[in-house]
Amino acid sequence: MALNEGQEEIHVLMVTLTAQGHLNPMLRLAKRLVDEGLHVTLATTQFGCHRILKAVTTTTTDATNFISGIRLLSFPDGFNLDYDRGANLDHYMESLAKAGPLNLSNLIKQHYHHTKLSCIISNPFVSWAVDAALENGIPCAMLWIQPCSLYAIYYRFYKLNQFPTALISNMIIELPGLPLLHTEDLPSFLLPSNSFGGVFKLLSDMFETIKKYKWVLANSFFELEKEAIESMTELCPIRPVGPLVPPSLLDQHQSLDVGIEIKKPDETSLDWLNKQRPHSVIYVSFGSLAVLSAKTMEAIATALKNTKHPFLWVVKTAGQLPLGFEEETKTQGLIIPWSPQTKVLAHPSIACFITHCGWNSMLEALVAGVPMIAYPQWSDQPTNAKLVVDVFKVGLILKPGPNGAISNEDIEECINQMLRGPEFEGFKKNAAVLKQAAREAVASGGSSERNIRLFVNEIARRS
Repeated sequence: MALNEGQEEIHVLMVTLTAQGHLNPMLRLAKRLVDEGLHVTLATTQFGCHRILKAVTTTTTDATNFISGIRLLSFPDGFNLDYDRGANLDHYMESLAKAGPLNLSNLIKQHYHHTKLSCIISNPFVSWAVDAALENGIPCAMLWIQPCSLYAIYYRFYKLNQFPTALISNMIIELPGLPLLHTEDLPSFLLPSNSFGGVFKLLSDMFETIKKYKWVLANSFFELEKEAIESMTELCPIRPVGPLVPPSLLDQHQSLDVGIEIKKPDETSLDWLNKQRPHSVIYVSFGSLAVLSAKTMEAIATALKNTKHPFLWVVKTAGQLPLGFEEETKTQGLIIPWSPQTKVLAHPSIACFITHCGWNSMLEALVAGVPMIAYPQWSDQPTNAKLVVDVFKVGLILKPGPNGAISNEDIEECINQMLRGPEFEGFKKNAAVLKQAAREAVASGGSSERNIRLFVNEIARRS
């Protein structure tokens, strides 16, 4: 229950990096905690804070920035603002893991000298924050920002060694609460081909010390991943508190959202969508990080043109499309550099979503009730795609051929199967069921709402 008047103030510090998929779930959980009467501060690197302040209009009081009642603080990461963190990810994450605990401890000592911190909440990619929390005698929670199914896979890989590290291409893995997994269904960080050794080590270190966390929360909801969540109950429980998506997708007013768009969306796409027939438009977006080859872009372009369906395609960089494509399809489709995705997915003209299966995009599609064609790239995305097909049953997966490439014929066949095949009505029906379940989970008395209140009450008792 929300805190009563006169009850002792509860202060929570949240720690995250500012990749959009990390930041927005944290901010939305922070807003839920503020609504419960807690005082919430979000701490990120100085570089991250700079990105946030460029993207939002803030109110400033005593040189401290606030976003919808959430205080924003920063700590140094040891690099200049112009350092390319993405291009040097392993080195950056390794360096931050060494400097982060001390810098975060210094922030705590500076800003909470006379105020008791009741809890620190971090995410898996700043797992070193738990060390700063324990050093200062503060209990720590983690917000898991991928599916609970991924949490179960990683735990059994890193902590229980339930399947080998030297994976072979035709391996089939059977784990409790999950569908049968082939090697290509596993998160890319576990594969021998993984080129991000720093992330592998970060996850390994986190799961080795997972018992340091008092709570593990998740950006999911029980009804979506019941079997995976229950499979962890006796091992290391995870409590879903989501979906932490824009409120407009949950039939709440968009003005309540605290999420940040690092890139400016093209709102003119909504006018174009208004002119399209219901359930006719193919929406195509591969998130903010994925970079597709010229050959893949050409295959997608050719397939979209050949299907004759109207399409809305997010193409981040000019010059990525085949010469003449935009002119040839100007009456069929619209190409934009970035979309107001929440509004797009909720639009009645959208028939399906061709997606990389990043968890935030996937959750938004599930909450909007939109069937998906999955084209995963890396990280958790291959497993997420498996969930789309075999667990949620709301779409198809686009699989590369034997040479690892994808052809326009493959894409056309998948689109036709999705929109004209016998399974489409089933996909729409299943998507509608999950859409309703998401709303019920965050409503009063729903599974996620109960978990948030339980978390608040447990913090309150420790204060």
